[in-house]
Amino acid sequence: MKCPFCSAPDTKVLDSRNSDEGSVIRRRRKCEGCQKRFTTFETVELSMPMVIKRDGRREAFKREKIKGGIEKACEKRPISEVQKDRIINNIEKAILDISDKEIQTQDVGNLVMMYLRHLDPVAYIRFAAVYRKFQDVEEFVNELKHDEHNQFKIPPQHLGKEDNREY
Repeated sequence: MKCPFCSAPDTKVLDSRNSDEGSVIRRRRKCEGCQKRFTTFETVELSMPMVIKRDGRREAFKREKIKGGIEKACEKRPISEVQKDRIINNIEKAILDISDKEIQTQDVGNLVMMYLRHLDPVAYIRFAAVYRKFQDVEEFVNELKHDEHNQFKIPPQHLGKEDNREY
């Protein structure tokens, strides 16, 4: 690892720790040249499938798009950043379980709605209203009634150790 202060090529690892439930390694380093210390984080980089849009176009999966939709849906709701990050991580894991090549945008949206429904009903309704592009209130109410009878089930492998509402 190159030193961010003096660009020296040699740094020494002083300490390594797992964080974020073992998915990130935090390393404390010291530059052999200037003796300054800094921290690095090592994470797994996943190769996500392509997303097939409604009009048939294909584009690369973008975590930021899911994060943006969840942020808007959870605005002014008592939902922590940790909970949002867990949902996004779980959605990515579920997407990889579905396919490693391509996934329909509808499947991605349904996963987001499934997790939001279990986390916060208001956030779920906000996301569903935008995602499903309802034309009028009656269509929106009918869809919510339909969803009540066919509640999305979160696969057990994506729940983790915490209570469902924590993600």
